Amino acid sequence: MILADYLLPTPSLQWDYARQVGVEHAVIRLPEDGSFDEGDPTHWKSLISRYTQKGLIPLVVEPMPNHLHDHIKLGDEKRDESIEKVINMMRAMQGSGVHTICTNFMACIGWFRTDNAIEERGGALVTGFDAEKVKREIRGSMTVQALWENLTVFLQGVTPYAQRYGIRIALHPDDPPVPALMGVSRILTSPENIQRAVDITNSPAVGITLCQGTYSAMGASVCSVIKQFARQDKLFFVHFRDVRGNREHFHETFHDNGQTDMRETLRCYQEMGYHGPVRVDHVPTMAGEENALPGYASVGRLFAIGYLKGLLEGIRYSYR
Repeated sequence: MILADYLLPTPSLQWDYARQVGVEHAVIRLPEDGSFDEGDPTHWKSLISRYTQKGLIPLVVEPMPNHLHDHIKLGDEKRDESIEKVINMMRAMQGSGVHTICTNFMACIGWFRTDNAIEERGGALVTGFDAEKVKREIRGSMTVQALWENLTVFLQGVTPYAQRYGIRIALHPDDPPVPALMGVSRILTSPENIQRAVDITNSPAVGITLCQGTYSAMGASVCSVIKQFARQDKLFFVHFRDVRGNREHFHETFHDNGQTDMRETLRCYQEMGYHGPVRVDHVPTMAGEENALPGYASVGRLFAIGYLKGLLEGIRYSYR
């Protein structure tokens, strides 16, 4: 496996922490202040240099820039223009060393929680979701049919260029994986639906981000999902995290305190010969930390990375 950390585009203490705990690769978020043109190769070169100067090698972009994929998911008047911009982005990415785009297809509402300060072990704070708390709230309207149509238009439009430019599209499941959220339908909510999505183009350029916590919340066997998509060479990227509960009611956990046998999931990746990128995801906020970015604090991330490395070494699963 290739150990990576999710690092925002401005150098921070988290960049230093990543290097100090032995992480040499980065999952990067593109600048969103208007200064970055995703279709300009020189902007990519400058951004990549920012990371490499700190000893970090960018491998994955996460997420697709919001100003592009929001229009694509909604299928509005800017959809086709946005698809062209995605194609231009992939063209500009050539030679950058970044070959994977982690993207989702959650319209109107992205990853969502009803609670951001649930007490976990020792009083650490985690996020959670309770469908009952938002069952009467409406934030938009989108049908299942419209989402499938928009996803099909997107994948059919960009896949030939992804293949040409050596870029892989790694579809992330909807989080939470409920059929609808506050009036907006969701479609990437089960292994079956995600299989349907990757089958739209049946291309080696389209696969999945295996977010373990989301698949666990679906009630799916994480190992079964690993094997299902790895056999098809559709496993492009891994989010290593866990939860307790189900799609309607769950909370996140320390990586060693959830409902999934995390060691066994790593054995499954090992068995299937997966050697791609993995990053820890959604960590607790620990004592002494501000809970300003729930799920993305620093101390819990250090614990999670150390735990992941320990499990990998324990089963003699090579990583770098």
